[in-house]
Amino acid sequence: MTATQWSAAGLGQYAEVNGINLYYETHGTGRPMILLHGGLCSGEMFAPILPALTDHHQVVVVDLQGHGRTADIDRPLDVALMADDVAALIDHLGLERPDVVGYSLGGGVALQVAIRYPHRVGRLVSASANIRRDAIYPEMLQQQGQVSGAAAEFMKDTPMYELYQRVAPRPEDFPRLLDKIGEAMAKDFDYTEEVRGLQVPTLIVAADADMAPPSHYVEVFKLLDGGLRDGGWAGESRPKGGHALAILPGLTHYDIAVSPLFAAVTLAFLDKQE
Repeated sequence: MTATQWSAAGLGQYAEVNGINLYYETHGTGRPMILLHGGLCSGEMFAPILPALTDHHQVVVVDLQGHGRTADIDRPLDVALMADDVAALIDHLGLERPDVVGYSLGGGVALQVAIRYPHRVGRLVSASANIRRDAIYPEMLQQQGQVSGAAAEFMKDTPMYELYQRVAPRPEDFPRLLDKIGEAMAKDFDYTEEVRGLQVPTLIVAADADMAPPSHYVEVFKLLDGGLRDGGWAGESRPKGGHALAILPGLTHYDIAVSPLFAAVTLAFLDKQE
């Protein structure tokens, strides 16, 4: 699916919510799903797997603050604030407990939506999102430390720059976005206790060669009562909250979100009947 087909296929609209003019597209029919992209991307990144996701789901694809077709506003790029945006969009659209699926930055936002607004979420899928900054490989933290507006000139041949120039309401804001992304990634974070208290059935997804080691995502699963005992012949001893873990083979942080495997495990989890 090309970018042109993507825009033509959806019903792109803006919603004035929580002080931001949030762009979203609605695709398909069925049980609603909110779909959240990674950093420096937009909802268009999911085009390769969108047909699978919309087969029997209504998928609301959101462009987060400062990304894609959503213009930036005067506040930091913070997953909690963007989670407030998504919760406000859920209310705006009148959706009843939609599932929330996110990747990377979007996975962190999705996690915060479920933490902060558990009664507005059906199920949660958080992919390639880390709950502690120190879980990220040191060489990746070093690279993240180099992200700033000064790097804009060197990114002009990248897909991220091309996308931003093509769809952003203010293309000249790209250096500002890089500054904000850099500032966000430089901040320490640890959501261990918040994750431990999650009340929403959650699928943790990661690539087997992700930005943090597989052991980190196993650690997250353990916080959710997973990986602590045999599951039982009938699954009677699986995690009490209905949580699950998927480590996807042969993938990395950079291709997992467009993999058919990601679509398959997401749908298997969301469509599971308790």
